[in-house]
Amino acid sequence: MNVALWIIAGVLAAVCLVGSSKMFVPQEKLAAMGSSAQWVLDFSPGALKAIGAVELLAAAGLILPAALDVAPALVPLAATGLVVLFACALTMRLRRGEKATIAGDLIYLALAAFVAWGRFGPESFTG
Repeated sequence: MNVALWIIAGVLAAVCLVGSSKMFVPQEKLAAMGSSAQWVLDFSPGALKAIGAVELLAAAGLILPAALDVAPALVPLAATGLVVLFACALTMRLRRGEKATIAGDLIYLALAAFVAWGRFGPESFTG
């Protein structure tokens, strides 16, 4: 199970790294990426930068504490933060009526919840 948790944490970290581009890419360019990216128009540029920063921190928090053996207890906390982030993303998509695009968010939420559960419980770094 430890290997599965590492793989899932790596996938989530990669997704978050890609998502952190919100910090650097202008809002108009993000919105032009397709119909599923129109949600960015509902947020201010500062809010998008903050979301991107949270994703960047989550990516680092999922991997670095355990890999460097410096405060590995932060890994399940980062995963729990991602659960909250993806729950908010789901809520936003449902409010916008984007029911066709919520599958990815649901999958990422489930994966983050699995990492949080696994690292808080059976495969804890502190045990």
